[in-house]
Amino acid sequence: MPSLYGSVPEDLRDRPYTLYRARPRGLRALLRGEEDAGLGPEREPRPGRDRPWRRRRAPGRPLTWRRVLKWVVLALLAWILLSVVLFVISAQIERGNLPSSADAALTSGGNMLFSADNVLILGTDQRPRAGPGSKEPGSNYNDAGSRSDTIMLWRIGGGVSRRLSIPRDTLASIPGYGRTKINAAYAYGGPALAIKTVEAFTGLKINHVIIVNLGAFPPFIDAIGGIDVRTGRVCSDISGGARNGGFSLYLSPGVHHLNGIQALTYARTRENKCNPADNDLTRVQHQQQILNAIKSKLLSPSTFLRLPLASWDAPKVLRTDMGGPTLLSLFIASELGGSAPVHVLRVSPIPGSSDLYASPQDVRSAVGQLVGG
Repeated sequence: MPSLYGSVPEDLRDRPYTLYRARPRGLRALLRGEEDAGLGPEREPRPGRDRPWRRRRAPGRPLTWRRVLKWVVLALLAWILLSVVLFVISAQIERGNLPSSADAALTSGGNMLFSADNVLILGTDQRPRAGPGSKEPGSNYNDAGSRSDTIMLWRIGGGVSRRLSIPRDTLASIPGYGRTKINAAYAYGGPALAIKTVEAFTGLKINHVIIVNLGAFPPFIDAIGGIDVRTGRVCSDISGGARNGGFSLYLSPGVHHLNGIQALTYARTRENKCNPADNDLTRVQHQQQILNAIKSKLLSPSTFLRLPLASWDAPKVLRTDMGGPTLLSLFIASELGGSAPVHVLRVSPIPGSSDLYASPQDVRSAVGQLVGG
């Protein structure tokens, strides 16, 4: 009986139809729903020139400036995100170094991105047990009994950035101890008593406190690549100079690039052999110069390359009540507020004494300028 479909040709090359073979489909074609992507008529391989398993690759996307810009922006954002994460983690680790009594002495503040807070910055005379300054004569290695060589109020947040330095030898009433130099409050009762003393002296409520770790200060300055500061002529030997375990700094007038040790020495200099007029008042001006220089350097392209390292090291310079997110908001607020002008409380020397006197009128005027501009 003859076949229903007729006879099948024995020679496949004579088949009356065209045979198609599915080529491998790429993932991108599958995602676009191209189920038949790559289908085409079967062709005979060319001897010596072609192989059945090799197929031409589709041409790739051309490299354009838009694509390059896209990947550069993504890389920059990833670099910034890494720096922010490292900063927050480091700040959270360091937060536990502040006594609970200091936290209790503070008044709650607002979000510094939108409103201004009062931040008290204290730099103590505690010295590190190793590294720069560890062999300085008369060094105090314990926080207990340290005095606050630096006392600075920072009005920061909501587009505001203003600072007021209080000379350490200024007479003030310390709760429970009577009237004496304001820097003694830290020695008597740590940061908690220092906060209460500054509040009573100025009439301001303190929202946050920052205690500068002088031992970690030079590594942080070095981590951001040093800072640029304009100085007068400086001839400074602190605690006998570098030869005797102290610090030495000699500068001509002009702009200088300072490393960590040089910046620390400049911030501590109050006796200048090249300028006898320098004193504790000029020293607090130096300290505000250093803060402004650090702020400027943090925005420089060279620091951006070191940003993760600097972000990790920055919180180690500080002891503060602020955790990572709050401390991050302070740094952002400082950038939005601009560089704060140097402002030092007006004081008068008391004859026959190293004490300084600030009249109530001068204190009110300085505080009013700090708060209201």
